Amino acid sequence: MSSPPQSSGSAPVANAGRYSISQDRAPSAPMNTALIRDVELKPLNRGRAGNRSPYTVNGKQYQVMASEEGFQQTGLASWYGEKFHGHLTSNGEIFDMYQVSAAHTGLPIPSYARVTNLENQRSIIVRVNDRGPFHNDRIIDLSYAAAYKLGFSDQGTALVHVESIIPGQQNVILAGSPAGSDTVASTGGRYLQAGAFSDLRAAERLSGRLRELTSRPVFIRSVQARDSQQLHRVRVGPIVDAQEIQRITDMMMAADLGQPYMVDE
Repeated sequence: MSSPPQSSGSAPVANAGRYSISQDRAPSAPMNTALIRDVELKPLNRGRAGNRSPYTVNGKQYQVMASEEGFQQTGLASWYGEKFHGHLTSNGEIFDMYQVSAAHTGLPIPSYARVTNLENQRSIIVRVNDRGPFHNDRIIDLSYAAAYKLGFSDQGTALVHVESIIPGQQNVILAGSPAGSDTVASTGGRYLQAGAFSDLRAAERLSGRLRELTSRPVFIRSVQARDSQQLHRVRVGPIVDAQEIQRITDMMMAADLGQPYMVDE
């Protein structure tokens, strides 16, 4: 779980008394997924709120990035919920555990990021508007709704890949959709198809190998074949740069994983 969300960069201890419950928890009522709104990518308007750098929490100093462009990170994600619901985030917004948002120690506020759960390949877009998590073993703290959409709200943490998004520059995968589903919204870029299998386990083995070779998103798209069997397609992307496409192709061939080919979706 996250330490308390930071308002104006103050330490968690200073705000400890403002929460009505001492231990964070999931919502007491069931989630209504129809009420969880997808994050809409809008032009960014940043102020000083939440972006003071450096800042110190629990004796450790943190830096806020001057720019999030090109940022990628893989590690553990956690979630925060009812304890912080209705309280201020680091930039003075109201935290809503029923909507998609995130806390990060270094990304500028606000900013956008694609978060992929590497355990089930679900991806969502989050809006970063808070600071945290202040634990050495975690890289991002998600709202309960975001964790629910990613499929790990019933557990404490999940292994994720985080990739910054600048509006108008990258493709996005629609919020809450499995990365292997047919719900990809494109703003440019193509995909490398590495293989297609009737055996899901074979597709998962190949996707695991590919994630060792590239930091680009790797996902499985399952479709219904003409013989009524499912076909599991392993894909990498979206990729815009032609040189990166060639580099990944060369790495796959060198690793004896076959020669991929380009697809539009």
